[in-house]
Amino acid sequence: MRRRLFLGLAATGVLTPTAARAEAPARTGWVNTWTSMPQLTEPHNMPPPPFTQDGLVMNDATLRQTVRVTVGGRRMRLRFSNAFGGAVLPITAVTVALPKDGRAGVSAIQPGTTRRITFSGRSSVDVPRGALVVSDPLDFALTPGMIVTVTAHLAHGQASNDITSHPGSRTTSHLLAGNHVDSADLPGSTPTDHWYFLSGIEVLSTAPAVVIIGDSLTDGRGSTTNGNDRWPDRFADRLRGGVAVLNQAAGGNRVLADGLGPSVLARLDRDLLAQSGVRWLILFEGVNDIGTAAATEVAQKQVADDLIAAYQQIVDRAHAHDIKVYGATLLPFGGHSYDDPGGFHEAARQTVNRWIRTSRRFDAVIDFDATVRDPATPRQLLPVADVGDHLHLNPTGYRMLAEAVPLKLFR
Repeated sequence: MRRRLFLGLAATGVLTPTAARAEAPARTGWVNTWTSMPQLTEPHNMPPPPFTQDGLVMNDATLRQTVRVTVGGRRMRLRFSNAFGGAVLPITAVTVALPKDGRAGVSAIQPGTTRRITFSGRSSVDVPRGALVVSDPLDFALTPGMIVTVTAHLAHGQASNDITSHPGSRTTSHLLAGNHVDSADLPGSTPTDHWYFLSGIEVLSTAPAVVIIGDSLTDGRGSTTNGNDRWPDRFADRLRGGVAVLNQAAGGNRVLADGLGPSVLARLDRDLLAQSGVRWLILFEGVNDIGTAAATEVAQKQVADDLIAAYQQIVDRAHAHDIKVYGATLLPFGGHSYDDPGGFHEAARQTVNRWIRTSRRFDAVIDFDATVRDPATPRQLLPVADVGDHLHLNPTGYRMLAEAVPLKLFR
């Protein structure tokens, strides 16, 4: 029988196991050290002109992107996704390097750090529609918290306006005409605050991984562009490279229905079960399901009941793969457009949170609601944590969430 713990902001005591359990020796294997949730790119998030044409994207273009890894290793490989592409994704050349001054979002790299990436020994690869491609392993040492630059050239572009990206990168990428994968800088490049095609970096490591499934609150809306101060980033800092933190969140995402990205129920296999080395899941999603449902008693009762049933499905599917699931309570949204005058959305949130706290279906509960709600007005966020829209957090609020997660859950 699984042991389940309730852990909130003040949970700092020693956890006493109910039964001794022998841990298997650490095994070295491939584990993602960074991920981004693949999405179909909306029209307003497409590459800026002139890199989007009618039926053709990034023709003869260089794309330079930076990402921040969470665990280290001496060997690495890249993952490129064409999950939503309307045509084959032909990648002509790829390099990896370290960015200038170790900074996120910059177009310059440190001279002498550039290495070529290959795919089955070839410099180029065609990623079929709906497919994922993993590069060959490369000796390239990474350390926890390091920023990595990945540069790709598409000689002929992707022949579709359906492409795969992660719009909520909160990180600046750079586009420049021609092949510049080996260039030390990209003067005159066009900046864009999105990631395209790149969906993961893996390292050979003994570290286990935790997947965080969420919406814009985990994707980091309200955090600092190029600041890497989302709550999963801060949480990874606290783990100090002992556990890989995989942020599988997207703004506007929902548990029950597709919207901005596939629903959690639809993407669970891809974003959780197909990831290697995962031992834990933090599930922190549901506010968009509540907020987009009709503000009536009947509709909100239905969405609360459906969310609870979905959570049970997610727990059962994760447990079948020996993954522990930690449920996080939903944050208040008083003053936001989700907050209807009749209080029906709030009633649904309270119903869902009550179930998360008391059902004992989760292996532990992380009470984010208690962490950032205003004690004087519990239906609202603390002013110090509120980015200003009464739904999303600022960097202070995200730091509070990261500090509310007990590290002992991941030992």
